[in-house]
Amino acid sequence: MSKPILKACLNGDRSRADHPGVPVTPAELAQSAYDAAAAGAVAVHFHPRGVDERESLRWSDVEPAVAAVRAQCPGLAIGVATREEIAPDLDRRIALLSDWSAGPDFASVNWHEEGAVQVAELLIERGIGIEAGLFTPDAARKFLAWDGPVVRVLVEALPGISPGADGVAAAAATLEVLPSGFELVVHGENEWAWPVLEWARARGYGLRAGLEDMVTGPHGETVTGNGQLITLAS
Repeated sequence: MSKPILKACLNGDRSRADHPGVPVTPAELAQSAYDAAAAGAVAVHFHPRGVDERESLRWSDVEPAVAAVRAQCPGLAIGVATREEIAPDLDRRIALLSDWSAGPDFASVNWHEEGAVQVAELLIERGIGIEAGLFTPDAARKFLAWDGPVVRVLVEALPGISPGADGVAAAAATLEVLPSGFELVVHGENEWAWPVLEWARARGYGLRAGLEDMVTGPHGETVTGNGQLITLAS
């Protein structure tokens, strides 16, 4: 059995107001990815930004960020976001993704979002692998109805989106729907991040940590950035 993956999530939708170490520019993403890889991460996920520092699906913003991380971290698996909130109109999102070329190794596709199958199949046509993001048991069932290939499955426990008041229970409920055979990464966000991570680690699942998921250490302590969070998670 292969060793469970340890993946860094570098920024998400956070800004420097959330944490001064949040990487935004291609150069910052590259350095943050390097720090995470040095601490043990074998893959990174990030949300490229435009010049306005907002998340972007424009290839002119995605490509430089991916290229910078690739140059700084050869051999590191690189993934990017496609979440609905970046471009809420599905037709606009599809149009933006249609401009993408092979570059990221994978992109996350959230299965509770409108157009998930369209997004996934468009990315596959462009040579980009899929990470299926499953926030709920219903999303897991929708994903299982699709027969496309995936790099891995993310079981994601997010307060306010995943059902229930307990991140561990939310993750477990989604996992119950999934058959064996997928490479899994299990993670939570915000107040659920560390409890879910520790639960997932004890059960041998792949892990995700970084400033997208948490901005402090497991006991609320201040952290410098993604490299330290990966050290604490490993």
